[in-house]
Amino acid sequence: MLYRKLHFSKLVIHLMFIAMSLACILPLLLVVSISFTDERSLMLDGYRLWPKEFSLNAYKYVFNGAGSILNAYAVTVFVTVVGTLLHLLFTSMLAYSLTRPEVTHRKALSFFVYLPVLFNGGLVPSYILMTRILHLKDTIWVLIVVGLVSAVNILIMKNFFRTIPESLIESARIDGSGEIHTFFRIVLPLSKPSLATIGLFVSIGYWNDWMTASLYIESQKLRPLQYLLQSLMNNIGYLQSNSQASRSMEAAIGMLPSEGARMATCVLAIGPIILLYPLLQKYFEKGLTIGAVKE
Repeated sequence: MLYRKLHFSKLVIHLMFIAMSLACILPLLLVVSISFTDERSLMLDGYRLWPKEFSLNAYKYVFNGAGSILNAYAVTVFVTVVGTLLHLLFTSMLAYSLTRPEVTHRKALSFFVYLPVLFNGGLVPSYILMTRILHLKDTIWVLIVVGLVSAVNILIMKNFFRTIPESLIESARIDGSGEIHTFFRIVLPLSKPSLATIGLFVSIGYWNDWMTASLYIESQKLRPLQYLLQSLMNNIGYLQSNSQASRSMEAAIGMLPSEGARMATCVLAIGPIILLYPLLQKYFEKGLTIGAVKE
């Protein structure tokens, strides 16, 4: 009897997880299907999980300026990779420093680190800092510096570093290891779950960032993918909203794969970054519970 109850409870749990998985997968499949569906068929037949009339017009429209798309991909990949690595480096170094009792005035430093969590200067001071003081406007580094440090991530890393046994660090010092050698050869290898979890969320933030480019970037060669796709969708919306201005343009505008292009841009935007999840999944269970248990 007890075995049947346990078997039934496992079946219910499995069904719940299957339903949740389908709720996450089906919308993604629907987006991919719409991106490959002819616009007229989409207007007449609605959304389908399998295209009734297959078409590549949406992707042809998006890749009409293939050079700009590829250049935007290159910019986004560079910003995401370099920005994530630098973010992890600076965040881990600062968090580790704040956990060491021999660092003088570390409580005051912690206060200055966590103060922006409660009070933020806003957009205007940030714009003045980036353009007039650091002179980073219209450079690729402004896309990286804006998200280089996060007080929340520093707090997470700080809590994780506290779980590392102090005896391990003292043993390294007895063996003649310096602070830098101890940090890079002992502390960081033990912090892979924390680094992987934070790195994934930071990389997603860099990949999806288009607001920074709209504020600081003017050169077309430095526009990231998300900003380029955002401009593309704004252009489609502008043409559709002003189609009555010229009758000669109505037919051409009516043929624009507006809905398909929107979904094609979603596929192009989430394609590469979604590959990170399977690679970092094994670190999630431990990384997401950082700081959940305090002694």
